[in-house]
Amino acid sequence: MPPVIADPSLLRVLIVLAVTQLIAWGTLSLPAVIGRAMAADLEMELTAVFASTTVLYMSMGLCSPLLARPFVKHGGRRVMIAGTLLAAPGYALLSAAQGPLTYYAAWLLLGVAGSATLSTASYIVLNEIAGLRARSAIGALMLVTGLSSSIFWPVTSALSAHIGWRSTCLVYAGLLLLISLPLFVFLLPRRVRDHLPPSSDAAASAPASTPTRSTFYLLVGASGLNAFVAFGMGAVLIELLKAEGLSAAEAVGFGSMLGVIQISARAIDFLGGGRWDGITTAIVAGLALPVAMLLLMLSDGSHAAIGGFILIYGLGSGALAVARATMPLVFYDKAAFAKASAQIGLPLNLLSAVSAPILVELLTRYGSNAPLALSLACSCAAVVILLLLRQRRPMRATVSS
Repeated sequence: MPPVIADPSLLRVLIVLAVTQLIAWGTLSLPAVIGRAMAADLEMELTAVFASTTVLYMSMGLCSPLLARPFVKHGGRRVMIAGTLLAAPGYALLSAAQGPLTYYAAWLLLGVAGSATLSTASYIVLNEIAGLRARSAIGALMLVTGLSSSIFWPVTSALSAHIGWRSTCLVYAGLLLLISLPLFVFLLPRRVRDHLPPSSDAAASAPASTPTRSTFYLLVGASGLNAFVAFGMGAVLIELLKAEGLSAAEAVGFGSMLGVIQISARAIDFLGGGRWDGITTAIVAGLALPVAMLLLMLSDGSHAAIGGFILIYGLGSGALAVARATMPLVFYDKAAFAKASAQIGLPLNLLSAVSAPILVELLTRYGSNAPLALSLACSCAAVVILLLLRQRRPMRATVSS
């Protein structure tokens, strides 16, 4: 049994974060599933509705560096509690939106809350608690959180069909207040427990030196380009599959398979037991993305080719999600991880912010091959940057499980 699972106190934290991250990410998937219904009700263009992703990630990115000090001073638990209290009114405001102004204001509020509650916050909490086992703990968490789309895309579609998208927003606000908030308040540890081994072992497992600024920029470049593809494709995947000739039901079905496949890739990485670090994972997984894009570009609507795309893209993007979270652990020690992660959050979220509207615009204006070609170029560029990062990997850095 992996050590992070065998530790009861750490397992409790993993369960809390898994449930709350599933809710946090899953509830944000509204436009991806029912964007057309929202656009018709609000009398907005589909591209404008998907621009909510831009507002979300822009606000997340701008707030992320500002939270570096609160994370260090107050700890991840308190920051996540505050973010949850802010997210629920965001969904209430979204349910009451009557046009672009209130619609975007709601997503702005959700973005501010997301900077305190989404992935970066959960990784900081795990790094506080798990110490040198943080990479394995993050991998274990991501085994579950990758199911958010598989769970919430069908749920969102069903809820919206029965009670409307506005009432669905209120249901999601209730989930945050009745499930996520009590879990943070009562089950996350109030004080950080230090799991660091004796100093000699810690020194052997820590990066040998402080990374240069250029290394930071390479981390940002690789993470940002892959995030651009991942978040953009996540937002437009259903519409992209429709453009390939699938019906709405088929598109949701194929899209829902993606989360399960991504989990499989993360499971392989997790069960590897720390035999490779985030850089190695990113390079191997990154090579799969261009293959997937090319396959779909040449599919000509074939269900078999679309299934192959979902499989290859799912495996690659699933492993890359773990790599994006754990690459900073290769270069930064425990003390510097929270600050580095918060700083990386700004450019990463800004690139994620522009991905959906760019891909949607390309899709609606030029067809499915245009967003696929851009995603192909970004994926290839990310692999090149990762190869440069591999050369800068600290010689003494090892992966702890």
